[in-house]
Amino acid sequence: MNKTQLIDAVAAEAGLTKVDSKKAIDAFIKTTGEQLKQGERIALVGFGTFSVSERPARLGRNPQTGAKVEIEKKKVVKFKAGSDLNEEVQ
Repeated sequence: MNKTQLIDAVAAEAGLTKVDSKKAIDAFIKTTGEQLKQGERIALVGFGTFSVSERPARLGRNPQTGAKVEIEKKKVVKFKAGSDLNEEVQ
């Protein structure tokens, strides 16, 4: 499912217009990104939890040449599914 299909599905499920659904989804994405950037954790009971963790710098290998490559530390977004979401998938 891509973003357009998600907007259509949310509009149909919630009885909203596609324009309002797009605004809501865009606002959710923007707000989530801003909060994660500030180091906040976002917990949506039943759905899941978004958080940021930092991967340390490490040594890797170029698979083509076998040369050692330094991989810089970076922050990554993690998502842990909640119980309701897990049950929906089962």
